[in-house]
Amino acid sequence: MASREFLKILSAARLGDVYAQQNLAQAYLTGAFKTPIQPANALIWLEKSYFSITNQLLEDQSSSSPEIFKVLTQVAGIPLVETVNSPAFGFGWDSFWRLAESNADLEHSSAAKWQLVNLLINPQYQDTQSKLSDWLTKANGVTSVEKVSGLDLGSLQKIAKKYLNDLAESNSAFVSNAKELLIKLQPKNEALASLWQVWLDEQNEDALTQAAELGLTVAKLTLGLRLAQLDGRAEAIETKSNASLKKAAHWLELAAKDGDRDAWYALGDIYRRPQFSGYNAAESDRCFDRAADLGHPEAQLRKGANLWRKRAKSEEKVRGLQASYWVWQAHQQGISEAKELLGKILESCPDPKKNEWFELAQFAEKALNHHAEHTLDEDWLLPCHRLIIANQFNFSKAELLLCEVGQLQHEHCVVVDIRWELPKILPRLIQIETIQQRRALLAAGKAFAGSEIDLEGNLRQRRYRFDRVTEWLKTTFAGHVVDTETT
Repeated sequence: MASREFLKILSAARLGDVYAQQNLAQAYLTGAFKTPIQPANALIWLEKSYFSITNQLLEDQSSSSPEIFKVLTQVAGIPLVETVNSPAFGFGWDSFWRLAESNADLEHSSAAKWQLVNLLINPQYQDTQSKLSDWLTKANGVTSVEKVSGLDLGSLQKIAKKYLNDLAESNSAFVSNAKELLIKLQPKNEALASLWQVWLDEQNEDALTQAAELGLTVAKLTLGLRLAQLDGRAEAIETKSNASLKKAAHWLELAAKDGDRDAWYALGDIYRRPQFSGYNAAESDRCFDRAADLGHPEAQLRKGANLWRKRAKSEEKVRGLQASYWVWQAHQQGISEAKELLGKILESCPDPKKNEWFELAQFAEKALNHHAEHTLDEDWLLPCHRLIIANQFNFSKAELLLCEVGQLQHEHCVVVDIRWELPKILPRLIQIETIQQRRALLAAGKAFAGSEIDLEGNLRQRRYRFDRVTEWLKTTFAGHVVDTETT
């Protein structure tokens, strides 16, 4: 219900009291006397006051009168964008342009320029700009300001952009607003680059937040890390509040959706925080695993170590194979802690000279290099390849004879699994460490891939052929080795 003061002013305003009309407009702008804020109504009463004054002075619409200037300065405080549908919009439109072009009062001139800029080119008010375009068409751009008389929306927007640049370079109260709008009006990539550079140069939190809101992934990540205090700052992370962690998780989730591995890793950390209301160990592991999949080295080590601890419960065919892969990946990226764990999972035999098959492997290499000269059959060539591989990875005789050569090599290790014939012998995982080891596997793989499946036969047949091949190798090449060493 309207207050008595308001009703008294309203009554006087209706009777033509220009000061009451101005006070009533001010009430509609500020909410005084418990009046609802209605900029359109304020503009209507300022229009009435303006024409009342001009009629009383029997002058043309001139801003030379102090009373008229007072009305126009009040108009400068009205949010023009909220009055487009007002019956008095034409008066407001004309008044703002007159103020903007006036140099008599820079403060109110800047205010008018900002209101025009906001209405004409702020992307937030595109719907209002469409209505303004329709109004301009119907009114034919009528205004008492010669500079803008009859111009269409596009031409007026060019003038507004000039106003915006002027405001951004001025000392007025609208500098920061103008600079912010300039960034919004830039092409998105330029705007993001500009904001990110401001953050890097000035550590401006507002610029960082704006860049994150505009979709810059690194800004989302940086903001999330700062909120969670995971950005290397000195503060103790244990004291971080749940509210801050929720905000951090929000920004990190947005960055993670963009495929940022660091964001996934940070999320994994947050879900493990006891003070975080969303504490969830399973979700934490999922985030760490996703980070590992995307190549995060610490996450890869964590995933590998986790798989290694749980290997007894694992259903994988060869226990430790997945764990060794992730630890090896972390080791490849320079994580020093991975080396020790990798040594526990994978066997190492980088020096073939120390292995029991070394001499026979040398003979086998000579035989393969001169197999055409010795007219070796294919079923004799395959044991030679087995000998070379067995020497490179220090196989037992059973492993040498029974290993599936085509299935030995994985990206990071050799898997020796002969349980298909000897179920009690556990699989072995051996790290591939040298170029010679990879070359031996590649050559053997090609040889076995081109051979018939049943060419080697069963274990008894393999033993018989192996004994014959090794005897021939010793007889044929042992003398050459002795002679070479003697000379």
